[in-house]
Amino acid sequence: MEIGVAFPQVEIGTDPIVIRDFAQAVEGMGFQHISCIDHVLGARAPNDVPWSASYTRDRQFHEPLVLFGFLAAVTQKVRMATAILILPQRQTALVAKQAAEVDVLSQGRLTLGVGIGWNAVEYEALNEDFTTRGRRLEEQVEVLRALWTNDLVIYKGREHTINDAGINPLPVQRPIPLWGGAFRPVAIERVCRIMDGFFPRMPLDDKTEGRMERVFKLLEQYGRDPARFGLDATVYCKGDDADRWLRDAERWQELGATHISVQTLGQGYAAWDRHIEAVRRFMEGLGR
Repeated sequence: MEIGVAFPQVEIGTDPIVIRDFAQAVEGMGFQHISCIDHVLGARAPNDVPWSASYTRDRQFHEPLVLFGFLAAVTQKVRMATAILILPQRQTALVAKQAAEVDVLSQGRLTLGVGIGWNAVEYEALNEDFTTRGRRLEEQVEVLRALWTNDLVIYKGREHTINDAGINPLPVQRPIPLWGGAFRPVAIERVCRIMDGFFPRMPLDDKTEGRMERVFKLLEQYGRDPARFGLDATVYCKGDDADRWLRDAERWQELGATHISVQTLGQGYAAWDRHIEAVRRFMEGLGR
């Protein structure tokens, strides 16, 4: 099982030296990937639209692909994964170009995790239709893979038209792995049908086993090989009970996870060195 770390987006601050030191520290500990969540805009709270999460204008977010371009230069082998990038609120060809550039600069270390998101305010500001985001994402996946694997692309779809054009340079990975983040059944079905992996961002409770069984049944239904499908689960490192963190990791492995992302984001660690201390305790526990 591959062990990674979730980048503490809203808490790490803006000092590039701190960001560099965080990435180099987790790479030096032996973590194999750094994952990063995404929001372009945060709205004022309270707002006149329904707001279902805590990510408001007051919460800081680094843009993941720009961040990964920086991390590519200051690390050597740790992979980078967007977990997840809200794809339908972005222009597909531009995402293909940006992701390919990160993959080139990192020498093939990018996994592009994508999803449809929940934040209608962002969609409106980015001039994209919130109500058709699921349908659009399916076509975007086709377009991304075409642009990453062909010098020139001819494509005519419901949402995209490409007339004998392509990106240059192409990525090192052809195609870049495309994973999906999802919560609702229809979105999980889509991930199992067309993606290379899944971020099961769900708590460990008495319903988790049934949810994961559903994932594997969907993979079987669509003729997907589970051995070639990744599952990156989250271990939440809250408090001081490192033994519980390790038990959660072991349980996820039993449930079929191929990857773990250790998350200190939102778990009460104010200073960046506290985040480092927590993930170090997790890694040291694995080595016992």
